[in-house]
Amino acid sequence: MDLVVKTLLFVANSALDVLPIVVFLFAFQWFVIGERMRNGGQILVGFLFVVVGLGLFLEGLEGSLFPLGRMMAEQLTHPEFLLDTVEHAVAEFTWEDFYWVYIFAATVGFSTAMAEPSLIAVAMKANTVSGGTISVVGLRVAVATGAGIGVALGCLRVITGIPLPYFIAAGYLVVILQTIAAPREIVPLAYDSGGVTTSTVTVPLVAALGLGLADAVPGRSPLIDGFGLIALTAMFPIISVLAYGQIAIYWNRVSKAKRPRNNSNNH
Repeated sequence: MDLVVKTLLFVANSALDVLPIVVFLFAFQWFVIGERMRNGGQILVGFLFVVVGLGLFLEGLEGSLFPLGRMMAEQLTHPEFLLDTVEHAVAEFTWEDFYWVYIFAATVGFSTAMAEPSLIAVAMKANTVSGGTISVVGLRVAVATGAGIGVALGCLRVITGIPLPYFIAAGYLVVILQTIAAPREIVPLAYDSGGVTTSTVTVPLVAALGLGLADAVPGRSPLIDGFGLIALTAMFPIISVLAYGQIAIYWNRVSKAKRPRNNSNNH
């Protein structure tokens, strides 16, 4: 019964969140454009689906993804688990002893990014606009690889206590240098890739992982250290997509350089 009541509350709150969007769109259509909304009934039904879907999604986050992220962080940082995985006697654990945390974080970052609906949509659009030059799977893998690295480094930051600005400054310095050297066509797509990565699937689990890890590691504050993983998760896909474009250009040059040699050998 409590689950039903909580779900209905989430749906009601979602309706209040969506209501201003509906009012604005219909008012803009009537008073600015001066026409009635086409297929108004269908649009209202669609908004109803959005409201119910958001309510169920938020309830699912509270009931599954957030507890799952905290639970995995607690289990992977538990002293008994660390003692079983460390092959030498230790007086206290160091950042190297948490390697299962980094592996789990990288896997979570990669798999959730691959499952992001927004990333799939952007990759398909990029493939269509580029005439097939940009591969859907290739772009998704490049973005997901960057997301996995970002989540893993975010967990390293939580465990070591290194301030977040150091990671952000170093990362965006790399982004600036890559932007200068990368092909112009890939730069806007790379910057947008960071945004589509941090969407409905990735953010809840990564946020729960960061908060759970900061709560489980002694001396860490969930408020100061628990947040920041999402920033790194959004930054590193930019780096990986720019690298993807640079590698593609390099292989294109290599293949063009081999063609004259092959033609001369044939003659």
